[in-house]
Amino acid sequence: MADLVTDPYISNGEFLYPAEDAQQILSIAIARQTESGELSRAQLLEIADELGISADTLAEAEREWDVKKYEIADQRLFDSQRKQRFRHSLAQFVIFGGFVMGFNLLTGGSITWLANILLYLVFGPWGLKLSWDAWRIYRPNEYSYRKEFERWRRKQQMKRAVGGAMRRLLGTS
Repeated sequence: MADLVTDPYISNGEFLYPAEDAQQILSIAIARQTESGELSRAQLLEIADELGISADTLAEAEREWDVKKYEIADQRLFDSQRKQRFRHSLAQFVIFGGFVMGFNLLTGGSITWLANILLYLVFGPWGLKLSWDAWRIYRPNEYSYRKEFERWRRKQQMKRAVGGAMRRLLGTS
């Protein structure tokens, strides 16, 4: 939570909250006030009016939230797909490695030194790549995560645009 301002009182004795803290407090209070957890647009306008927020400012905030809502949904999908791809790669590694180890045990460990070197050349880089992917997915760096996400999002938007164009070209809805 953000630190409170160093001079918490103003001349008339009112406590000052940083904007972020005030937003969180109001969010909690509004959530507790409404029984169903949902507000109608009229209720939202009424609350904004009571807080001295103009209808135009509220409309801009709604548009901004609408855009942000889709970005959050895209991020969840992106994270889900990344983790799914990683789990799939890990499963392939374990299955293939288990098969090779089982084969080695069945043959009595008689795989030659050349075959062992080849196995290390295959499994070593593959294992390193899996480790690197796990680190990137479960301990992401904000900058590289953002770059990957934006690249993925552009790709998705391009797929949607091409798909829409193809549907219009082919005359299907």
